[in-house]
Order: sequence, then structure tokens, then C-alpha cells
Amino acid sequence: MENTEKIQKVKTALLSMQRHSWEQGVSAHAFLDLGEKDMVIAFARSAVMRQEEDGRAAVMGSDRAVTDTCAPGEAIAEAWRLTGDPVFEDTLNRLLDWALCRAPRTSCGVVCHLIGTKQVWADSCYMLPTFLAAAGHAQEAVEQMEGYHRLLCDPQTGLFHHIWDAEAGRFVRADFWGGGNGWAAASMARLLHRIPAQEEKLHCRLLAMELPLLKALRGMVREDGLSHDILDRADSFEEVNFSQMYAYALFTGMADGWLAPEYLPLAEKMRAAANEKVDAYGFVQQVCGAPDFCRPGISPEGQAFYLLMETAAERFHRQRLASSVSE
Repeated sequence: MENTEKIQKVKTALLSMQRHSWEQGVSAHAFLDLGEKDMVIAFARSAVMRQEEDGRAAVMGSDRAVTDTCAPGEAIAEAWRLTGDPVFEDTLNRLLDWALCRAPRTSCGVVCHLIGTKQVWADSCYMLPTFLAAAGHAQEAVEQMEGYHRLLCDPQTGLFHHIWDAEAGRFVRADFWGGGNGWAAASMARLLHRIPAQEEKLHCRLLAMELPLLKALRGMVREDGLSHDILDRADSFEEVNFSQMYAYALFTGMADGWLAPEYLPLAEKMRAAANEKVDAYGFVQQVCGAPDFCRPGISPEGQAFYLLMETAAERFHRQRLASSVSE
């Protein structure tokens, strides 16, 4: 794999960081894609230890999160498959009961982001559907993604607004946040990769949302391969993780054959820009930073998406090389 030493440093830095439920989930996804099964099992086991009575996993403190706590579910499902340990099966079933039956929803059936509100966040595009698909509920995964798309995607620009309040009937944060658009693009790419190819109708429904989004996002990338935190606002800070998330989606789509290779120069430009931001300790600098995500800094999701991007890029280039050799 390219950048082997840098990847190891980024992994070490990620493991050193404190993580909330969604951060635990996306971090586990990175190790899952890297093929590090023991690490996936360890991430899942930690999420099990923090499962609430209502079924939510990896909960930290007085957490009101609804969908964030589903993000570790893909690792939990994989841990059960790998080990056969009933503790993972029980945790998975309880988390599914939360996601499918108990989680608060809008009147149109879209799962909300926080307990006690009817808010729908772009973040949920990634946290919930990827879990549902991994747990064998691909139809519900796509239906939830369609619900998020219907409520959040702006028909004029093709970009995702951040937060819709279904009770108030308005956006409480209408910004085209780079992170939110990255969550949406990355989620649909991951769903297209995880849902079996024979599910043609589900793939078509996802592509009907993903391809226009990827096209719309193309114009948000600066010449240097980075973006602004609010994609259409040059007065917002320069941000790195959107480029990693977008590049992950592009490399995944090209590797899986549903995205034209014309996106390769853009994907490589963003990948190179992100690699320039990895410091000597393996921290990806200048991402939308934890814990409040209102300024540039570092974050577990920034670390994880560097690894997800690099793994997807490696898979694409490996397939491309194999194809050229066979010709």
C-alpha cells in the first residue's frame, strides 16, 4: 500500500483519541476496510460495553444521539459474523430494535438525529443507513437515505443543507456544510459497495441521488484540492475532511464501476491535498475539528476518513493495474 508509514502513524493517532459513538463507528469502518479484523472486533466490543437499555450503542455520558449510536453497528455485525459470540448477536438485535422500532421519527418516517427533537441532520445520512445495510436491511437503508435526501437536498444546487426541523417546518441550519455533504456522499458510496449487486432496483435508487450529488460537489473543490467549511462561503475556514470524504466516495465509485474515471484527476488532487496536512505525529490537521466542529483542528472522523480514502484509492489502483496487465 502507498504511504504505508504515514498510514500507520494516522492509525496510531486515531487510536489515541477520545471517541463518541459516531466517531467509534466511522473509526471501526476504517479498520474494517483495512482488513484488520482484530481491531474491528475490539471496536465492537467497546461499543457493546456502552450499550444503553434502549439499545443505543457506544453511548458516552448524557448522550441524546439517535442515529450516531447506530454508526458502530456495522462493526458489531461484522464482529458477530467473525466470532459467533452471542454477545454481539444480542447487541446487534437490540440496536436494530432501536433503529427500526424505537427511534424517534418525523411524520413521514425519517429517523431523527436527537432525542427530544424532530430535527433531521445530514450527519444521519452516514450513521444510520450504513448500519441498516450491514445488518441485512438494505431496503430500509435506502428508504431512510431517500428520506434524508428529500428533506435536506436543495433542488437548485444539488447540495445538502445541514439541519431541518420537522416541527418548525424550516431549516435551523441551512448551511451547505462540507462535512454534512461529505457524510451523504460517503454513505451512498458505501451503501452501493455493501448492498449486493443483484439488488439492481436499490442500486438505481441510490445512483439517482449519488451521481447528481457528486457532480454538484465537483464545483465546490478549490484549485488546491481543499474546500471551505461551508462549501459556498469563502469566508468560512479552509477545511480538509470534506476532500477526504469526497475522494473516498469517488475512489469507491470508480473501483466499483458505477462512476466514470473522468473523476480520477479530481480524486487524486484532493487526496494529495489531504496528505499534505498529515503532521509528523500522524494527525490530519485542519479538518473540521472536535469537539465543537466550528474551527479547524483534528478529529477522529478526520483520521478515519484519511484511512478510508487511502484504502479506497489503493483498491481502485490495484484493480486498474490488474486490468491493464490482463489486457
